[in-house]
Amino acid sequence: MAKPLSRLLRREQRAFLSRDRAAWGEHLDRTRAFLGEGLQEADPSRPVLVLGAGAGLEVPWGLAPALTTGWDADPWSRARTALRHRRWAPWVFEDLTGGLADLDAAARRAAAEPWSRRRRDPEKAARRLAGLLPSLHPDPEALRAWIGTQNPGTILAANLMGQFGAVAERVVESAFGPVAPWEADPERPDPLAEALQAWTRRALEAFLAVLAGSGAILWLIHDRGVVFGEGLLDLGPWVEPWTAQLRSRGELEVSDPLMGLDAGALLGVAGLDTHRRDRWIWPLAPGQRHVVEALALRPRA
Repeated sequence: MAKPLSRLLRREQRAFLSRDRAAWGEHLDRTRAFLGEGLQEADPSRPVLVLGAGAGLEVPWGLAPALTTGWDADPWSRARTALRHRRWAPWVFEDLTGGLADLDAAARRAAAEPWSRRRRDPEKAARRLAGLLPSLHPDPEALRAWIGTQNPGTILAANLMGQFGAVAERVVESAFGPVAPWEADPERPDPLAEALQAWTRRALEAFLAVLAGSGAILWLIHDRGVVFGEGLLDLGPWVEPWTAQLRSRGELEVSDPLMGLDAGALLGVAGLDTHRRDRWIWPLAPGQRHVVEALALRPRA
């Protein structure tokens, strides 16, 4: 992975770890319990893969079988996990979307003239990038190749799918420099934001397709939605769409980091059955709460 992307992903991980974790207790307990169950149930004779392993904050490595490999593009993730769990596990440092390098290159070509490096007018550059993005098709080739070679029996995805869009935004902003490329007026359309959302959806679809074709038992944790607002918030009985599960007396603003995709439904169509599911609220920051979804799926007999 190119150094600028490595640095960006390292900054993202550092920003996450620097947040106030005082209210994260329930979230961390439930995440560790769910992923720990997946590790304990894994066939110890077959490889296990932990995607989005990060700094080991959410993954109970003490329960991981000997043949467990971590995967995280942050170049310091393996060292942080080793410091936290005293385990120097095999590791893969690759982009799980398979498309960030192409996105970064396209954003830099749009933001500045390649021949002179002179920056274009930000509005024109944003329109140029919005026009380029539909031609980019993220492909998690490295993940597909690893699965084809190692044939894992269990794959855990530790709260990473909801980050695809956020990281893509940081890549674009890094290429554009100090002037943000997004439309400032919320009442006006933003072609670049819409094009990047479509890119993120393609990246998620490609990622889920690789998982569906892996033949492995899947244990997935991801942000199902993000809720902004200070009002009381609770979850009712499991129902779709996920927004219908929200219970609140105050006004809420919600966003969908999965870009309208339902991971469980897509994997079900691809031949996996859900045998465990759960959702809970994660108070990530003041005024920002995430609805976290946990799914355990097995290939259909």
